[in-house]
Amino acid sequence: MKHIKISLYLILTVFVFHSCKEETKKVVKAEPVVFKKEGELSIFKQKTDSLIASFDIEIAESEYETQTGLMYRKSMKPDRGMLFIFPEVAGHSFYMKNTEFPLDIIFIKEDMTIANYHENTQPLNESSLPSQGAVQYVLELNAGLVQNFGIQPGDSIAFTKL
Repeated sequence: MKHIKISLYLILTVFVFHSCKEETKKVVKAEPVVFKKEGELSIFKQKTDSLIASFDIEIAESEYETQTGLMYRKSMKPDRGMLFIFPEVAGHSFYMKNTEFPLDIIFIKEDMTIANYHENTQPLNESSLPSQGAVQYVLELNAGLVQNFGIQPGDSIAFTKL
């Protein structure tokens, strides 16, 4: 009887160790997200209507695009940005979850004038960055460009889709 118990114990032990064997893990290589020019955007001074700056832009319109934005990217060239176009004019709030480089986030009203902005946002921070009032567009640029170009509330934008 003792031999049967030992044999059963050995069989169970082998079975347990065999079934717990680690599977070979498959390595999934993520493809980097690359910029795709979908339009051009210009920013104009409020009082003089003079050109402040121009950018090549990606456009985020679908729910997936607006939720993902610039997440999972390492950087963005200084002459590029992302324009979010929302179907409704409303208060919108952004955060920097999974965004690996600092941004200036510019909130733009339905009439294409700048409402407010958040400068030099902190990468990977999940704190809320809200608009001040109802907006329809949001422009994300590299951190520091709002200050470098002297962009102010009341300045305006114009953009074209390609």
